[in-house]
Amino acid sequence: MPRLSRLSRSVAGRSAFITGAASGMGRATAHLFADEGARVTVTDLEADAVDAVVKEIREAGGEALGLVLDVRDGARVNECVARAADEFGGLDVLVNNAGISRFAPIDHEDYPEHWDVSLDVLLTAHTRLVRAALPHLRASDAGRIVNIASTEGVGATRFGSPYTAAKHGVIGLTRSLAVELGRDGITVNCVCPGPINTGMTAAIPDDAKREFARRRTVIGRYGEPEEVAHATLHFSLPASSYTTGATLLVDGGVTIRNA
Repeated sequence: MPRLSRLSRSVAGRSAFITGAASGMGRATAHLFADEGARVTVTDLEADAVDAVVKEIREAGGEALGLVLDVRDGARVNECVARAADEFGGLDVLVNNAGISRFAPIDHEDYPEHWDVSLDVLLTAHTRLVRAALPHLRASDAGRIVNIASTEGVGATRFGSPYTAAKHGVIGLTRSLAVELGRDGITVNCVCPGPINTGMTAAIPDDAKREFARRRTVIGRYGEPEEVAHATLHFSLPASSYTTGATLLVDGGVTIRNA
């Protein structure tokens, strides 16, 4: 039976470059894209962790390239993007997922360092990756950029100003680049995860997580990395060609609950 719809919901054969892909949401995103037939470049700080994810993907029948990358290193960013494009014959999807979590009071002696590192990793690095990937995304017939922000990008937590400011910046950057790159056929969208079971939240006691989820979410639990990955995949589809500058909250309803 012939299809009635025209737009493709498949990333099969597409090339996706994912930062922070060795754990948590990045790892889940790499797995999901590979499961859907994309050729995935897995990047992160630790070689062993990167190799482990690449091995998982290949053993499941997928295609993956692993590269060690510190997103603060501009020269290395350029090198890795070029290598990925050469390996897979181009680049269609860029997922800016690499992150850290630095919280400190404004008057803490180490605050300036927390501020500088947070802005560099969580915001400035996105511009490095976009600049490096742009020629390849322009050559694609469905160039996609997905930036991972946070519910901190639409709210705030005490002592979290370095992280919160950076995540607000990611949303602003997403909107501005969507305006700038729309005529190139490149969409730019943003995913804002809420409370997710990742390495960043692993230190929180389980009973505290359960209480937070009970009080603050409407779903009643923490989310899983794959649930965020599916939002990222949606924005990356060829069919998502008329959605740009959007911010999608994947937060279990945290931001809509008043009491």
